[in-house]
Amino acid sequence: MLRPLALVMLVASHAAAQVRVTEDDRAITIETDKLEAVIPKNKPKQWMTGIEKQSFVDKATGARELGDGLMVIDWLMEAGSDDAWKDQLVDREDKGGLGRYLWHENETDPARKAHALNAHGSTRRKRAVEGPQLCPYMKPVKPTVIQGSDFVAVKTEYQYEFAAPSRKAGSKWTQLVVFPKGERFFLLMDKIDSVNDSEEMFLRNDTPGCVRHNKGDTFSEIYLSYLNGSKGVRIPAKEFFEPFPPDLKFNYRRDTHAAPEHFIRAYHIRDPKTGKDGPWLAGMTLEPSVVYEAWASQRLGNNIIVMIEEIHGRPVKAGESFSAAHLVGYFDSIEEMHKTYDKYKGHTKLEADAKGWKLAK
Repeated sequence: MLRPLALVMLVASHAAAQVRVTEDDRAITIETDKLEAVIPKNKPKQWMTGIEKQSFVDKATGARELGDGLMVIDWLMEAGSDDAWKDQLVDREDKGGLGRYLWHENETDPARKAHALNAHGSTRRKRAVEGPQLCPYMKPVKPTVIQGSDFVAVKTEYQYEFAAPSRKAGSKWTQLVVFPKGERFFLLMDKIDSVNDSEEMFLRNDTPGCVRHNKGDTFSEIYLSYLNGSKGVRIPAKEFFEPFPPDLKFNYRRDTHAAPEHFIRAYHIRDPKTGKDGPWLAGMTLEPSVVYEAWASQRLGNNIIVMIEEIHGRPVKAGESFSAAHLVGYFDSIEEMHKTYDKYKGHTKLEADAKGWKLAK
């Protein structure tokens, strides 16, 4: 059965399972025999969704996530322009409404124009259907912990608060994260229960997460399995020394690319002091066909590579749902990533109760 967490310090240890859950009023800390991770409830170090900033630790090597968190969630979106609504939208979501999605052609200020072009590219118009952008503006949450004999899971739910003109607010986002004993990875599902119709609705996330660096000091290369044929492409760090928009290079679109066999995005961690390579941190979307668009681009004005992925991008009716299942963790080689992918591929759903967890289609 599902057991709600209390708002007081809670420690639950299972010696046989080697899984430890510690909770206070700010966050839930997970520790298995292989990993450590934190899931925020309020007052996050960076973002409110997914795994907290640099809390994901590989016990075998001491490696940590390099960015601002893992599997971070943004808006519920669709293809199209919000130009016709501009007078009805607030400038920023933190001011109590759905903020406008910046587009370079609408900007007269040179700095804002450059930022919009770099962040969003120039070839595909998009707009928010519901908000807020969950990672910075989501209110405190009360996740549920699910404990089994050899795993621990955390389930978080949230309803979108704002909607574009003529749309409803209230679609529900569910994120379920499962940490199995004995593995250097976790499994995760993002699910949307929509209250709106859309011809091309998608959910935006970071898979696995962004990369913060200074001229490649923290990583040596990025691997994208879905470009350059079945072997994928290994991109040296130097390709990210200068900013570029998402549609200039390393961009994947379902309507312009052949469907890949595997959908893996990974970065090779490097010790900034010694320059020595460590493990890979990989994010896998277990059913490639759910990926609408994905990119790895260097952001203008700061040393960050954004690894954004958009899931679904298909017609949705009010009352319908869509989801994607992911696997995120540490690997010693690309070959190990593909072997793990083959074991879990083809799934879009994740379920868990005290008896166990399973992937489903």
